[in-house]
Amino acid sequence: MFYTQTTKNPVLTVNGVSFHYRENTVLDNVSFSAKRGEIITILGPNGSGKSTLLRCLGGLLSPQSGEIYLDNKKLETKSIRTNSRYVAYVPQRIETSLMPVFDAVLLGRRPYFGLRPSAGDLELAEAMIYKFRLESIAGRSMNNLSGGEAQKVAIARGFTQQPQLLLLDEPTSMLDLRNQVELLMLLRQFVSEKNITAILCMHDINSAMRYTDRFLLLRKGQIIFDIEKNELTADMIEALYDQPVEIHNINNTSFVVY
Repeated sequence: MFYTQTTKNPVLTVNGVSFHYRENTVLDNVSFSAKRGEIITILGPNGSGKSTLLRCLGGLLSPQSGEIYLDNKKLETKSIRTNSRYVAYVPQRIETSLMPVFDAVLLGRRPYFGLRPSAGDLELAEAMIYKFRLESIAGRSMNNLSGGEAQKVAIARGFTQQPQLLLLDEPTSMLDLRNQVELLMLLRQFVSEKNITAILCMHDINSAMRYTDRFLLLRKGQIIFDIEKNELTADMIEALYDQPVEIHNINNTSFVVY
């Protein structure tokens, strides 16, 4: 690890997390912390361990070593329902079904109700349907959606869950430019208003630079840089991807040129 920073009063603390599949080490002694109201973007080449790290943070995978704390309580990997009251995980690949879009969004409230949702649960799901502009497809089944539509539904479900920690794996990968911008603006608003933490994996560095607060640069299962977004340099990106780049600034907005 070349450069790290210390977060005061963290909502999330990751200490020495390692994960391997048989003999293949995917995460190697990963440590970092995150605070409320913060968006963190994980950058890294394919196979660097980004998705595996998100699954560990969501309690879907149990690391072979290390510990994860949320609000000073150890994350339990045995109870997905309990974790789901605090952590929402939206995968890159969205499974489809015959379930209507409205019901798929309402599933975000499942950790909070028993046999049936409350009026408040229904109202929140409906509000998210409108916030994500899904009202025209609310009655359509999930298996009749495009990849981009299904991705928006899954993210709307994550917002409906009202988590303390929101994990998004490549949330803009299937969205057109307009929907990418709308989603990232909604994410920024949601994180600020609800004072939560969001951690996402993205390949689009330029989109991330507009909306993120921090970058974790992950290479071969290790965090090589943990930095504020204004500290990101061309040399760091080259060290991550083995690809020369330039960083330019126009009207106080930085962007990467390959």
